[in-house]
Amino acid sequence: MKLERIGLFILCLTVCLLSCNKDDGGDDGVVIEIRDRTEQQVIDNDSILGFLETHYYNSDDFIGNPDPALADLVITKLNEGESVPTGHTLLKTAVGDSKKTVFADTDYEYYILKLNQGGGTDSPTFADNILVTYEGYTMDDDLNDLADAFDSKVNPDTYFDLTTLVPGWRKTFPQFNVAEGFVDNGDGTINFTNPGLGVMFLPSGLGYFQNAQSDIPSYSPLIFKFELIHMEENDHDNDGIPSYLEDLNGDGEFTVNSEDAEDETDDDTDGDTFPNYFDPDDDGDGIPTANEDIDGDGDPTNDIGKNGIPKYLDPEETESN
Repeated sequence: MKLERIGLFILCLTVCLLSCNKDDGGDDGVVIEIRDRTEQQVIDNDSILGFLETHYYNSDDFIGNPDPALADLVITKLNEGESVPTGHTLLKTAVGDSKKTVFADTDYEYYILKLNQGGGTDSPTFADNILVTYEGYTMDDDLNDLADAFDSKVNPDTYFDLTTLVPGWRKTFPQFNVAEGFVDNGDGTINFTNPGLGVMFLPSGLGYFQNAQSDIPSYSPLIFKFELIHMEENDHDNDGIPSYLEDLNGDGEFTVNSEDAEDETDDDTDGDTFPNYFDPDDDGDGIPTANEDIDGDGDPTNDIGKNGIPKYLDPEETESN
């Protein structure tokens, strides 16, 4: 899965060789200039708006549909002089206002076409595992032709960790519910009903940014069609605390900005450069976080010490206290 290759990888602030010229035997490299994120966001947003204002979808096919699927969706380009046909809706009208988020100290706008909320009761957090089908496209691709997709998953047989995927997925999927039900057929296939269904339109900064992928040029806005089927809550370090609760600054990302344990802008309590969600001893006191569940209820977050904070976050509070 191409989404997993990028993970949370951030390229150093240098230029790099990303591809070779096929016409001359690959002797000359193509140098990609690292652009200012804020300036690129403006460019990407204009491009996405241009797409949304010139494409429509078959909206009536989703009205009263109790079990919609990606196969039901048809997105069509609106040619100059044409009007949107009856029973269809312009994408810009359907998505409404942009969603806003902050990533890499940059204000981003992205858009979601919500076709179905999902009939299940659960929604993933940004740190959970998800079971999905999806198709990924650039804005130059035919969104109705799976052969044009740069990446896809047509059978939901693998859970994906949202912390390892492009940022736009972590922002989008928590806004949907899982499917109402699903059955694992035991043969590598899954049947499901009433999934969370939508399309996300992401600026390059919430995708791969300058990091070109196969069939994806640098600085490409991305479009993902998806069905959200199921989720699993993550506890990456098995310390008894769900990973999403270890996002100390509440920004929906796991970040380490320094080795300063007093730095409130990151998610590393003890300054060991490992964010708490991936650190089995969050306060660095030599006692695993899981062992600081003093009352034994499986939840260390409610074991408050004399300093008024949970013991697993306070190196001055030990099990013997």
